Amino acid sequence: MEKDATEEQPVEAQEADLGGLVRSAVGRLYRRFRSERPEGSLGDAALAVLTRLHKHGPQTLTELSEHDRVSPASMSQIVNRLTSAGYAVRTRDPEDGRKVLFSTTAEGDELAGAARAQRNAWLDDRLRALSAEDRAAIARATALFSSIADS
Repeated sequence: MEKDATEEQPVEAQEADLGGLVRSAVGRLYRRFRSERPEGSLGDAALAVLTRLHKHGPQTLTELSEHDRVSPASMSQIVNRLTSAGYAVRTRDPEDGRKVLFSTTAEGDELAGAARAQRNAWLDDRLRALSAEDRAAIARATALFSSIADS
């Protein structure tokens, strides 16, 4: 595997800029993930919303907006794109008829599942190429990153 420039830095220098190193690595990994998707599929934001609906079920515009930390107007554009393409539908909330819920269609579920499978296959291939020790380190780091993200 290709050597990272951080491997050549002294440990003290790496620790001093640990936040920067983490942001850089996570950002690069995220961009790489975004490139691993079915051809001709939705843009990144729309695919992320579709995947969330696929995994977590029907949600309101407010819930989707808050999760992605975007304005309701921005989220409205995304869900309009999804509904226009036939990947999502709007329905009335059975508990509060004033609210609208967004959920995936069968076609939306299929696309979200295919995108997830393609991204997982790409990552699984890369992880299998690592040593057991490196995979264990990544597993530990994953737990720590999740803890930080949930804080």
